[in-house]
Formats: sequence, C-alpha cells, structure tokens
Amino acid sequence: QVQLVESGGGLVQTGGSLRLSCAPSGRTSSSFRMGWFRQAPGKEREFVACIRWSGFSAYYADSVKGRFTISRDNAKNTVYLQMNSLKPGDTAVYYCAAGLGGSNYPTASTEYDYWGQGTQVTVSS
Repeated sequence: QVQLVESGGGLVQTGGSLRLSCAPSGRTSSSFRMGWFRQAPGKEREFVACIRWSGFSAYYADSVKGRFTISRDNAKNTVYLQMNSLKPGDTAVYYCAAGLGGSNYPTASTEYDYWGQGTQVTVSS
C-alpha cells in the first residue's frame, strides 16, 4: 500500500504564490508517475500536471502552463507543485496522485492508483 500526504495549501491573493508538497510512503516505486489534480466545488476533478519519478520531463494542463511547475526531490522523497500568478479560477482542492500504469504522462484520473487526502487552495480576488 502507498500513502500520499499533501501539504502547503492555504489562502492567497490573486497574483500570489503557493507551493504544494506531496510525500509518498509505503510501497513506493521509481516507476511511479506522479500527478496533481484539482477539484473545484460543483466541478469534476481535473488534471493539473504530472512528472515521472525517474525523470525530469513534465506535462501540464493548458490552464496552468507557464504558471505552475511540478518537480520532485528524490532525496527528500517529495513531489512539489509550485504555483505562481494564482487566479481565483485556481481555487480548488488539490490532490496528489501516484500510478504505475497508463501512459508516460497520464492525464486521466483513472490512470492513477493512489491518492492523497487533498489540500485546499483558495485564491481571493
């Protein structure tokens, strides 16, 4: 079993920045694809970004490209989501996810096997 613990959410003004962290524990794998998703009230969960645990290339949703950066620190066993130039439309619960199957850069939630509990990000106007 794998556990994912997110942290770093909070309240920020438009244009501000936040950094989310995700620390996997348990039966982790260097083959994991790590992803971030978000879900706003009344909306479906949507893909934000993903990265391979053993690589450096990342993939982003168009809505966050150029503003968000996903990265991982193997020494700290942590995946980050740096969010800059935040907008009210970024307000959502953000979830970290890990998976072994699917494509190299999975964007569908069904391609992930493990999920964190979520962390709230609120951007005020």
